[in-house]
Amino acid sequence: MHRAAPSRRGFLLTTAGAVAALGATAAPAAAGPRPGPRPFGRYGSPAARRTPRTLYVDPHGRGDFTSVQAAVDAARGDGWTLVLAPGTYRETVSVDADRAGASWIGASRDARDVVIVFDNAAGTPKPDGSGTYGTSGSATTTVRADGFTARWITFANDWLRADHPGWTGTQAVALKAMGDRTAFHHCRFLGHQDTLYADSRDLGHFARQYYAHCHVEGDVDFVFGRATAVFEHCHFRTLLRTDLPGAPHGFVFAPSTAGANPRGYLVTHGSVGSEAPDGYYKLARPWVPSSDVTARPMLTVRETRLGAGIDAVAPYADMRETYPWQQQRFREYRNTGPGAAVTVPENRPQLTRAEAASHTREAYLGDWRPYTRHR
Repeated sequence: MHRAAPSRRGFLLTTAGAVAALGATAAPAAAGPRPGPRPFGRYGSPAARRTPRTLYVDPHGRGDFTSVQAAVDAARGDGWTLVLAPGTYRETVSVDADRAGASWIGASRDARDVVIVFDNAAGTPKPDGSGTYGTSGSATTTVRADGFTARWITFANDWLRADHPGWTGTQAVALKAMGDRTAFHHCRFLGHQDTLYADSRDLGHFARQYYAHCHVEGDVDFVFGRATAVFEHCHFRTLLRTDLPGAPHGFVFAPSTAGANPRGYLVTHGSVGSEAPDGYYKLARPWVPSSDVTARPMLTVRETRLGAGIDAVAPYADMRETYPWQQQRFREYRNTGPGAAVTVPENRPQLTRAEAASHTREAYLGDWRPYTRHR
């Protein structure tokens, strides 16, 4: 297997590909402490706490805690805010369901400065010898709680195939979100396979999630799961794979929407770019997991620019022949760019104008309106 460039892991954390999507300045910033006496910026400090339920995290010891998980453990109950100083937090983090209404803020207001990263994969052996982590267990950050919000933070998994030739469990999740009313604003999600797991706690839980002005990158099924998720003004970036001789290199979306859920993934006013050759990526394939064979994956991509990396002739593929993509709920509407060209109409199902009226953030999120705050 061809080895990736030695700088790939560093590139994963500091890539400038997210700059346009995040509205940042042109120069990429390395993840690390910024100079100056105020690591928490405008958000106070342990000596000038914004509220009694605000905790400060700084890997260099200037806050209440040096790790994110330690702060999560201390924030018992609902409604806590964590302010994260610039730095790289190499750890796994888990937010249990009994910690609802949490808010995490990257203090510098630049997601490139605050990085939560680890390198477990599905095939990584557990330290206690009880087996491997599996896909869900590989997640760097896991959020089970409802009402979670994050702003200006990078969630990453820097496990690399090139470091583990011959492995089969190559899924490596950066973030798994399962709660209802979960929102991410101006965040980055970096990885390779299964980067962002937008899911729910169980089949009967229709979790609503909102991602605004975010950057997501990866290769195989790197946005996947059964949540009702709206991606607004987000940029998706497909990666070059030197371990494969040809197309396809991977798939951007792999929804696993429950059959009873009328809303799956909605991508609106975004863009899909690529570092791979033209046509080397599929836009999506349906995931019907063995745990829910009644799933009917749903994806709507509308008013989004699809770059040349997307295979315009055949943008969808099957994950299993038993569940062909044509029998799922895949639709497009008024997309632009070379990857959106309709050359084979039966391969690109389109919404009518009347149908598009029910595929909006308002219809998907209902009485929850996270898009009205913190623009």
